[in-house]
Amino acid sequence: MIKLTDKASIELKHIVASQSSDPVETIIIRIGAVGGGCSGLMYDFNVIDQENISSTDTIFEQEGIKIACDAKSLLFLDGTEVDFKDELMERGFIFNNPNASSCCGCQKSFTCG
Repeated sequence: MIKLTDKASIELKHIVASQSSDPVETIIIRIGAVGGGCSGLMYDFNVIDQENISSTDTIFEQEGIKIACDAKSLLFLDGTEVDFKDELMERGFIFNNPNASSCCGCQKSFTCG
C-alpha cells in the first residue's frame, strides 16, 4: 500500500483545484519507480486521467484521491508514505520509503537491496 499524509492530500487537492476545472474528487496520481537518478531509481509522480490507468495497476484510494501504481514499481514502493514539506529552504513532496536501502541527498532517487 502507498499512503498519503494529510499534508500531501491537502497539497495535491490544492494543486489540482488551481490547475484544472475537473472536480477535485476525480484526482488520480500515478506513483512509480523508474530507472535513473544518482542512486539508481527515481520516483515518478504525476497527475493522470482515468484512461491512463492500466488493468494491471494496483489502485489505492485515500481522501478522495486515487493512487495508481504498476506492479513492478509496487515491489519497490509498497509501504511508502508520501508527505509534503513546506519550509523556508525546502518545499515539495517527500517519499518515506521503507524499502529504500539508501537515498541521494535530494531524496529524489533511491536504491533498494
